[in-house]
Amino acid sequence: MQSKWWFIIGLLGCIVVIAGSYIWATTVMDSMYAYRSPLKEAPPAPGTALRSLLPPETTLPRRLVFVLIDALRWDTAQDTQVMPFLNALREEGAWAKMHSRPPSYSEPGYTVLFTGAWPELSDGPTLNLDYADIPTWTQDNLFSAARRAGLRTAVSAYYWFEKLIPQADVDYAFYTAGEDAAADRAVVDAALPWLQEHMADFVLIHIDQVDYAGHHEGGPRDPRWNAAARRADDLLQEIVATLDLTQDTLLVVSDHGQIDRGGHGGNEAVVLTEPFLLAGAGVQPGVYGDIQMVDVAPTLAVLLGSNIPASAQGFPRLEMLDLSATAQSVVREAVAAQQSALAEAFLAQIGAPQEVPVSAERWEVAQESMQAAVEKRLRAERLPRSLLAIVLAAVPAYLLLRRRAPDVVAWFLASLAYLALFHLRYAFLEGRTYSLSSVSSAEDIIFFSLITSGVSFLIVWLGFMAGRRVFARGAGAAAQSSLALSYTSLYLTALPILVSFALNGLRVTWTLPHFTTFFLAFLSLLQCLGLAVVGLLACALAALWGWAYAVRRRSAGEGTV
Repeated sequence: MQSKWWFIIGLLGCIVVIAGSYIWATTVMDSMYAYRSPLKEAPPAPGTALRSLLPPETTLPRRLVFVLIDALRWDTAQDTQVMPFLNALREEGAWAKMHSRPPSYSEPGYTVLFTGAWPELSDGPTLNLDYADIPTWTQDNLFSAARRAGLRTAVSAYYWFEKLIPQADVDYAFYTAGEDAAADRAVVDAALPWLQEHMADFVLIHIDQVDYAGHHEGGPRDPRWNAAARRADDLLQEIVATLDLTQDTLLVVSDHGQIDRGGHGGNEAVVLTEPFLLAGAGVQPGVYGDIQMVDVAPTLAVLLGSNIPASAQGFPRLEMLDLSATAQSVVREAVAAQQSALAEAFLAQIGAPQEVPVSAERWEVAQESMQAAVEKRLRAERLPRSLLAIVLAAVPAYLLLRRRAPDVVAWFLASLAYLALFHLRYAFLEGRTYSLSSVSSAEDIIFFSLITSGVSFLIVWLGFMAGRRVFARGAGAAAQSSLALSYTSLYLTALPILVSFALNGLRVTWTLPHFTTFFLAFLSLLQCLGLAVVGLLACALAALWGWAYAVRRRSAGEGTV
């Protein structure tokens, strides 16, 4: 009788796992989409425009043209056969390898480029949102800073920028919902008159077809990727033909890369490494090694003579700029004031208020103070969660091993075989990475995980049940053993969920999660959903098969003596 009640509880537990996995998976992703910066309601106030502080003899560029080639990878940008014009410009400008952070999607990348703040702080979308849902930047940005400095601004780009940029800070605009070569042609055609007629001082031109090729034409390993990059290079040449680089400054960057199969969003090195080229007036040519994406906005602010964007976490790359020692000193003091104000505003919002005196010689103090406060709060939050996760991991293992059933070891080995089959298809046959870069859509990852987990488990289940001759034990014993195998597989699959719970909590709240553990937990939640559903089906099949086996034995005269 006791065994019967445990069996019923086990069946009900599968139903709870199904509901819990679904609710947790949707809740955690919804919280990621809904994440907003701690500075959302209290952005730091912008400082004084640099052009009013710099020495009178300082000459700023006549205009700054920002060319954003969406998804352009570092290796593609260096290929002289694919992008000959860009590589020729490298000889005349400041060239660097730029590094970004996850999530490596376009909307957060655009936001980092123009605010100078990482996704935790920038208050841009964390994941790409549909056009209707995109929020306008709440933090200071280059367009707002340029407008306050009295500069005229222009944007020709994909229509997401229409929602992101405060449109009151844009004088001339062209937006398109297209992403392919025809859309880029229209984007450049709209921008060329602004450049030819000197209508704007700060111009963004967004070229999108490389990203389109990555998503819709086979990814970087397909020849159409290089073809798109070559067309983008030709468009860049058209843009530069309208400029006088003795008076104008050009920036060419990307917002992210793409993995070989196409896609981005995760933390692979190839999607977090982008080209950076700054050329023209006010630039010291050379190869400058590594820079951070958050350094772009502060560096451009100096060239524009605007204030450093108030929430910027990066620093102007003064070594790339042709500035006098006096002008550099002015910039350093302005950055120190901006960094100090940012750190104090952020620390107040996360419950760790303190003054952060930042010197012109050590800008890093502000970011170090902010990071230390974040880590301190995370340690305090993670300790009780980690203890609970250890208990949740230890108790089921103890109860399972304590049974000393003859099949315990076989259950564990079969569950490991299930995991091997799932990941064989996921990583080796499909070539997916363990990050958001391999998620082309919610439907794709959900159905892939459910089908793969279900089929993998049924293969292992059949091998276990036949190999251990479980069906010969009768309907009840077969069903119970099948259910035990399901729970063992659920237990091992759920371990990444417990690790993520310890590190990241139940949902995304005041800071972004550790993305590797976050993704592995999400993938495990989808697997648990599939395992629990198939586990119930397998239990029913085991009972039916065990009953049929017993009936056949009795009919053959092999019943119990």
